[in-house]
Order: sequence, then structure tokens, then C-alpha cells
Amino acid sequence: MKLDTELCRLFQIRYPIFLAGMAGGPVTVRLAAAVSNAGGLGTLGGAYMAPEELRAAIRELRELTDAPFGVNLFSVQAADDNSRTEEVQRELNEMRKQLGISPASGEAVQSPDYFEQQFAVLIEEQVPVISTAFGVLPAHMMKQAKDQGIRIVAMATTVQEALLAEQAGCDAIVAQGSEAGGHRGTFDISSRPMGANIGTMALVPQMADHVRVPVIAAGGIMDGRGLVAALALGAQGVQLGTRFLTSIESGAHEAYQKMLLSGNEESTVITKAFSGRPARGMKNSFIEMWDKRGIEPLPFPTQNTATRDIRNAASKQNNPDFMSLWAGQGLRMLTSGQSAASIVEEIIHQAQSILLNTNR
Repeated sequence: MKLDTELCRLFQIRYPIFLAGMAGGPVTVRLAAAVSNAGGLGTLGGAYMAPEELRAAIRELRELTDAPFGVNLFSVQAADDNSRTEEVQRELNEMRKQLGISPASGEAVQSPDYFEQQFAVLIEEQVPVISTAFGVLPAHMMKQAKDQGIRIVAMATTVQEALLAEQAGCDAIVAQGSEAGGHRGTFDISSRPMGANIGTMALVPQMADHVRVPVIAAGGIMDGRGLVAALALGAQGVQLGTRFLTSIESGAHEAYQKMLLSGNEESTVITKAFSGRPARGMKNSFIEMWDKRGIEPLPFPTQNTATRDIRNAASKQNNPDFMSLWAGQGLRMLTSGQSAASIVEEIIHQAQSILLNTNR
């Protein structure tokens, strides 16, 4: 078993480590650049960025690294559903009271739909890698990207989704196990309201057995032991998100990071309360209050837009009880004050040591 896998050659990186494209602020340009410079593939979470903001971030990233990098988008175009907005806003107003911010009315919520413009920016800026969550690129976008030599990666939570991604033309597939933090990458949540939640150890070998393109393991992987285990299961590399949330370059709020460092394997739950799509994060007052209400959140992206003022106010008040604290289940292995480069180096050194001892 070697760390120089087919994935490394395909994406022109030294080490088979991808940074997860965590949208909403945790992945800064500095963090993505640091991972790429350290030999992995840094990925910018671009899903919530306005097109020109995304363009500026890509150009700044290029100033910080000559190495390959990726940009992650949500491959979904969903219109707002305001049929129950008044009901949901009444419940959310109870949380706004806790933060001392103005209540919201029952008026229709309007979410920005940037997907086509975001994709156009990625094409114009000729980014090396595009990764997607919630599905694959539409056929015309896939062709446009492939014609430019851009590598395409999709996140999948089942073997069937992986087969669809391979058929669509993806160059690699992230096998997102249930341990992973953040949004579940499940393509269709209408039949799986809380997403497909198959553990990484069960998902990776089955996916690797059924697709020809490289599989990237994600979910609960925090160190060199996880990397070696993933390779043994048939993956060609790993994707880590939570591991980098407490790095020096992380954009995660200080209160968020403190919560992460105090957490353990029992601290997270899968919830739709913040965004309307299932996502794994640390349980806090927002989730507990919402669950007690017993009502269904609005669909994505409407719920995400409706809760934004609450999350923003919580951030300004340094109050993690009302933030979305996305995180995976490997929290005991987090460290504080470590650079992204040293995290990559530590993972690789540990993996090399394990492989060396195994081969003796």
C-alpha cells in the first residue's frame, strides 16, 4: 500500500488529502491555499458566495498558491417554498427573543440563486477542480467543464449515487459516511428526509467495488490512522473538514472553535433545523428548542435564509447556542493552534509510520 495513489497523479497533488469545501466561512482563502501548498487539495467553499465575491476569492487564492485547488458548489436549483413561512417564523421568533433581535414577519422569504452565475465564474477563472454536493453538475455544465480540462468531483452517500456520478463523467467521488460533519450530500432527500446515513467503513469498500474512478473517503477521518484505514478499504484518498476547523487558518468563529474543542463523539446530531437539509452539527439550544416545537422546517434553501439573521446575531454576540456548529464525530482528536500545513504533515507522517511498521 502506498500514499502516492492514482488520485495524486490525476489531481497533480503530492498527498491524497482533500480539504472539504465547507461553505459559509470556515474555509478561508488562507486555509485552502495552505492545504494546497502542503501537498493536498485545498477546496474553497463557494456555495453561498455571490459571483463576484467568488471571483475575488479565486483570484486571491491564486496569489497564495501555484498548486491545484478546488471550488465546491451546491449542485441544486430549488425555488423557495413559502407555503408555511408564517408558521415557521413564529417559532423562530421565540429564538430571536433569546438574542434580543427584531422578530420576523410572515412575509415570503427570497433566497439568492447564484448557481449558474457561480459556475460561469469557475469556467471563466479556469479553476482546476470543481466539486459538488447534493448532486452532479447538469450535463451541459459537465461538458463545458470537461472541455476545459477541469477535474470534477461529486459527493455521494450511497453506491447508487456514486454510479450516477460516474455515469455523469465525474473524475472522482467522495464517499461521505454518516460520521461526516456538515450537510449530508444525499442527492434526493424526498425519499430520505434525514439523508442516507451509511457509515464510512461500510460505504467506502462497497463504493470502491462498484465504480472505476477513484473513491475519496470522508467522515470521521482525523489522522494518519484514518488515511491508512481508508486506503485499506479501497479508497484512493481522504477528505477532511472537521480536522481543519480549529487550525490557525480556519475561519470558524472563536466560540465555535471552543465548542468543538470541548466536544466528543456524542456531541453531534443530524438536524434540518438550520437549513432545511439534513446536516451533522453539535447539539445546542437552537436545535433543542426547535426539536421541542415539533414542527417541520421549511425546505432548503428557504429555512436557511429564514434562520440567517439568528445565526448572524449569535455570531456577533459570541453565542454558540444559536450558531450552526457543523462538525463530524471525531472531535476528541482535534487540536488547537496548529497550522493547516502541520496538520497535513502530521497525517502523512503518521500514515507513513504505520505503513512502514506494517511492511516490516
